[in-house]
Amino acid sequence: MNPSSLSFGKPASGIHDILANNRQWVADRNAEDPQFFQRLANEQQPRYLFIGCSDSRVPASGITGTGPGEMFVHRNIANLVVHSDMNLLSVLQYAVEVLGVQDILVCGHYGCGGVAAAASNKQYGLIDNWLVNIRDVVRLHETELLRIPSEAQRLRRLVELNVIEQVHNLAKTNIIQNAMRGDKPPRLHGLVYDIADGVLKDLEVDGDDVMTTMEHIYATEAVRPDDGASPSGDAPHDPAAPAQAQAGGLAKPGKQAKAS
Repeated sequence: MNPSSLSFGKPASGIHDILANNRQWVADRNAEDPQFFQRLANEQQPRYLFIGCSDSRVPASGITGTGPGEMFVHRNIANLVVHSDMNLLSVLQYAVEVLGVQDILVCGHYGCGGVAAAASNKQYGLIDNWLVNIRDVVRLHETELLRIPSEAQRLRRLVELNVIEQVHNLAKTNIIQNAMRGDKPPRLHGLVYDIADGVLKDLEVDGDDVMTTMEHIYATEAVRPDDGASPSGDAPHDPAAPAQAQAGGLAKPGKQAKAS
């Protein structure tokens, strides 16, 4: 048997359809604009970074009406911004520091399977470890969620709260904090897409609010070589500094830590 003839249980026409669609798309683009692909090949200058769910029903360019070259895209299960996710952080840093995107969109969607799975008490395998990040959102907003009698409405609200928390997670990264000190700081947005009617909802999330109310915890600044840090990375000892700041850096001069 010729190995190249194996279809692995899938219709042989599957990839052929994709290739045929591609050829038609190229032909249509060239008919509209003969220089389209040449311009794209020279450089990309996207205005947006889209952080969305991997759900096949939520195409980033389709629901936003953007074309090739307009939007940098990262997608994962339930549109999470996890601070240990090197994939997400690499995309974020490149988009902000190299491409200079102007707007960062965290986009969730109603009917999200990841959110529903996180709200249940069932195990699904490896993905359970990822869904813990959504269960943290449930923990933070448990009081509000328990006041919603309808399970369907509770899940819809959890989708929204998850998006809001992911925008907040963006604001906590040193990538965004450094960009906010620049000449053209990016704007952070939280959106929810309704698959049932195709409409995007702006949650009007204020990314700056995190740094305003929780600056004493999350705000950071890059250490400069002349700051006097020791080779081990320890902060220099200042006899006049508060003992709490010397021990863990939790309190900063002129700021009173808030009780949570």
